[in-house]
Amino acid sequence: MTKITIRETQNPTILKFEFEDFITQNQNFEFKNIDEAQSSPLAQQLFYLPFVKTVYISGNFIAIERYSIVDWHDVKDAVSEQIAAFVDKGGVIIKIDENQPKKQPITVYGETTPNPSALKFVVSRMLTRNAVEYKNIDQTASSPLAQELFKFPYVKEIFIDENYISVTKYEINNWDEITLELRTFIKQFIENGGTVLDESLIETKAKNDVAKDEAFDKLDVTSQQIINILEEYVKPAVAADGGNIAFDSYNEDNKTVKVILQGACSGCPSSTFTLKSGIENMLKSMLNDEAITVEALNA
Repeated sequence: MTKITIRETQNPTILKFEFEDFITQNQNFEFKNIDEAQSSPLAQQLFYLPFVKTVYISGNFIAIERYSIVDWHDVKDAVSEQIAAFVDKGGVIIKIDENQPKKQPITVYGETTPNPSALKFVVSRMLTRNAVEYKNIDQTASSPLAQELFKFPYVKEIFIDENYISVTKYEINNWDEITLELRTFIKQFIENGGTVLDESLIETKAKNDVAKDEAFDKLDVTSQQIINILEEYVKPAVAADGGNIAFDSYNEDNKTVKVILQGACSGCPSSTFTLKSGIENMLKSMLNDEAITVEALNA
């Protein structure tokens, strides 16, 4: 039996009827009357209810705007039961356009990270060779996927690298409330041909590598050694946790190494412990210098 969860919205005339899984293929629909709803037999049926003004279908929910002739308190349960009964009898929510490109099946699963505010969504194929971090929607010109993810009110930051998307959330929701929604959205977005990263809008790896090599050659020997240690021993470990660490600078006078934390590492409560007990001790041992300290510019 189909389970429907009824949720209120900020608009008292609109109620959301949520499904346990997504019901559209990365599309949004709005119907104002029965004639507009030719592509949705369910919406057409709902318009036979005299109080239904507008039907919205998107993601994992159907939202209905009512006329003021009734209160939702009096009719919401009956509407929910009608939607569930329609689906259970094999009714079509949205007719599929046969001209749409076929899906490219993938798997997506969530992995916890040391940062309780970040979750790593691992995809069964390579997404990019260029690690990219987005702090807000204004930065997402190069990533249509990130742009769509920021439309979820609980998404705070996004980090994309290799075969995973690391999402950092605001505290307004717990992961058990939103993980399925995010995982399903990412899976459907990619399967339906959505662009994760437009490589032409970000610096290519080749250019990055050349720039890194040129900058590396100009550094002092200790800085070069630090970078090599971070690349070989630290980055693989933090990448496994959905994050990244980048060398910023080394001050020869006070022996301070400054780094930048990205993805799940950024804002992680355990990042200070990792820097001091893990990376700092590693550098002290491998460089044979007990005076070295490590600081994160964005810890």
